[in-house]
Amino acid sequence: MGTVFLARTSSGRPVAIKLIHQQFAGDDEFRIRFRQEVAAARRVSGAFTAAVVDAAPEAEQPWMATTYIEGHTLAQHIATKGPLDGAELRRLAIGLAEALRDIHRVGVVHRDLKPSNVVLSPEGPRVIDFGISRAVDQQTLTMTGRVIGTPPFMSPEQLQAPRGVGPRSDVFSLGTLLVYAATGHGPFDADSPYMTAYQVVHEEPSLGAVPVALRAVVESCLDKEPKERPSADELLVLLRDLPADLGGTDANGAGAGRTRDMITQHHFATRATPVPAAPATAPAGPDTGNTGTPIGRRLRSRWRPVLAAAVAMAAIGGGVAALKEGGFGENSGGDRGNSVAAPGAALPHGFEPWRTTVRGGREDIPDELRCVARGDALFCGGGGVVATRIRPLDGSRVWTVKSPGVPVQGMHLVGATDDTVLGYRFAAQDAPQDPLSEVVAIDANNGRELWSVPSGAQSTAVTGRTQDAIVVGSGVVTVDASNSRFEARDAHSGEVTWTTSFPAGTQCAPVPVGSQLFAMCATDAEMDASEVRHPTLYAVDRASGTLGRPIAVDGPAVPMGVANGRLVLLQRHMEGTALAGYDGVARVDPVSRKVTYSRLAKTYAGTPGMADGTVYVSRQTGLVTALDPATGREKWSRQTGVEGASGPVAGADALYFSSATGRVVALSPHDGKPLWTTDPQADGLTGEQGASPRVTVAGRAVIVAAAQNTLFAFDAQKPPQPG
Repeated sequence: MGTVFLARTSSGRPVAIKLIHQQFAGDDEFRIRFRQEVAAARRVSGAFTAAVVDAAPEAEQPWMATTYIEGHTLAQHIATKGPLDGAELRRLAIGLAEALRDIHRVGVVHRDLKPSNVVLSPEGPRVIDFGISRAVDQQTLTMTGRVIGTPPFMSPEQLQAPRGVGPRSDVFSLGTLLVYAATGHGPFDADSPYMTAYQVVHEEPSLGAVPVALRAVVESCLDKEPKERPSADELLVLLRDLPADLGGTDANGAGAGRTRDMITQHHFATRATPVPAAPATAPAGPDTGNTGTPIGRRLRSRWRPVLAAAVAMAAIGGGVAALKEGGFGENSGGDRGNSVAAPGAALPHGFEPWRTTVRGGREDIPDELRCVARGDALFCGGGGVVATRIRPLDGSRVWTVKSPGVPVQGMHLVGATDDTVLGYRFAAQDAPQDPLSEVVAIDANNGRELWSVPSGAQSTAVTGRTQDAIVVGSGVVTVDASNSRFEARDAHSGEVTWTTSFPAGTQCAPVPVGSQLFAMCATDAEMDASEVRHPTLYAVDRASGTLGRPIAVDGPAVPMGVANGRLVLLQRHMEGTALAGYDGVARVDPVSRKVTYSRLAKTYAGTPGMADGTVYVSRQTGLVTALDPATGREKWSRQTGVEGASGPVAGADALYFSSATGRVVALSPHDGKPLWTTDPQADGLTGEQGASPRVTVAGRAVIVAAAQNTLFAFDAQKPPQPG
């Protein structure tokens, strides 16, 4: 249907572009199918799939760009290196079950899970190509007499009644794929596609070469009846309890049933009240195990109560303690971050969980908001919204100021003081006389615009953070439109208190360091080459704007926050012009101007953040790592189910990380233990790295910003239960 190109964005990030062949572009049915593929790919999380970066399904020649996943497909691996076994096979099974769980949770059925659609990336298996997938709430696009799929990996219902295919069809395909991974052939292989399809519908699978422990689980996936198969969540429980090496194959079948019984009984004994094995009703054989009862059905009778017990235990263990004052955050209000809450803080009287969408000036370009809590008000902004005031009690809006133009990615709310809110406004395309971007001051009480000033937009290139304006106390410091000086104003009146030109031949960005202010600068030559490798820091006198003596920093580096009175920067590891991750920590003493460095044990890729003196990096796959900024040593690393998350936002004995889909995880800051996780709340992409934290705390209320300008709130002690 098309050609896939490896390409790079202007920042150097590799992406895969699927360009549809011209002969298909004029086919109305194909265009509908491609639109569904784009929509389905956008809905899935991105942790175990290729996230959509951009797409143009209505273009003359349709295309879609996704994150590039490096690695061979499972089909290529089997062809060149042979079948998988042991721990490698177990990891593949668990990774694919996790992928299906996330795909199904957002209401998508893949319908084409096969070896060539599984990429073995260094971070684990990724599922690609949603070309024939569909959302559960969409009409199936299948013309009469046409069956679409790959027969060796299709489910019986997909071959017989494709319009009724649901999530359990993907589970069947996963079972066939695991057999292929373990043996090099499918469980229903025949000499022709027609015979293969017949065997899928009518015959029992061939599983003799599959390791016994895995065979028991695969058999339950390959039941002809969809309702008798485990769900992806149930499958994960079974797979995680398998032994690491998976044991042998026992190809003759002798003893297979006993092994399966021991696995399921051990699983049951550790999770719930034991249930006696079924009495023998027939001689043991390869199809029945040692009880004469079909293995798949015996497993099904056990994993359902086991899962119920596991869910109940998880629910009992959930919950978060009262929140405490937290640390340094981007887009903060005043000198405090957007995560501030007092110990033992209560909910607003009459609070109930709520959800709302804030419409901006450009309905065709929805964005993510960022919020800050000030007293009994919540102020948010970003994308097509300069700022809006929300009641934390119920999510109702007091006022909204919209932005008419195309937003700059990552530029959200500037911040707020006691009486003023500051945000960005972008000029409409049909108003070339207006400044491209402005900082706008708004009266916090009534939403009236107080003043505006054109703003520069170079901070990302200098610092790796989109902070071209910051709130400092009751004032605001901006970069002028020509990117030549800082301008400080009273936040409410707009009166200029000082201006300071950048050092000759440089461009700078403001950096808050606790109650202090720094300038981080790069030479014009480095800016022109898009390679800022030797930044310079200057302390800025908040009263006069006078710059202190320069402090040279080995870069490129990203300011993260303050620990023990020192500014902490993460050193970026670049491959050409592309960011590969972070490989060092620099600490700047504002008094002595001394800079100390620590190397990290490896390069950590992902989105960085800092809370309570600890640096965190969140990988696109949901892996969160805590790093000691004083030594660079790893404190802990924890795999979560929240892909592409940004954070952290600190509470009392809890750290919050959240993705663009609105999925939130609360982790213990001590060891990273997950306290609870919520389901997605919006259709969001997870391709953006370096995003600022999306969670805001107001008393005991946790407020989350997600894609499509979605906001939702819940009680930190009563988070929404998954499912």
